[in-house]
Amino acid sequence: MAGHKLGRITEDVKRELTAILREVKDPRVKDCFLSVVRVEVTNDLSYCTVYVSTMEGMDRTKVAVTGLKSAAGYIRHELGRMLSLRHVPELIFKATDSIEYGANISRMLQDLEKKEPEAVPEEDSEENGDGSRC
Repeated sequence: MAGHKLGRITEDVKRELTAILREVKDPRVKDCFLSVVRVEVTNDLSYCTVYVSTMEGMDRTKVAVTGLKSAAGYIRHELGRMLSLRHVPELIFKATDSIEYGANISRMLQDLEKKEPEAVPEEDSEENGDGSRC
């Protein structure tokens, strides 16, 4: 059941990384709304790819990733302290624009809702004068 263990470790790493990233003092990381989108851990637990995104766009995310790469040693140390793993995986940070993409889709859906006219219920033409149907 190695798949279950790997999935559990992946979720643990994601949860702890989210907590650790709030404590990073690098201004490139601290001054933005950074979110861990996805975490992929290799089968041998040697590498961990962390996909991060910000609300400010892809350029801001790339700046944050450079800050995360410079703080990777600290983040890895803290991750090892919080999780009881024999070997803490090496962290690879990658920028993704999934939050910006999702916000754009949400905006488009809201625009569609505004453009649709409200449906007015039609009155039945088959009613008699007394309100009963034929």
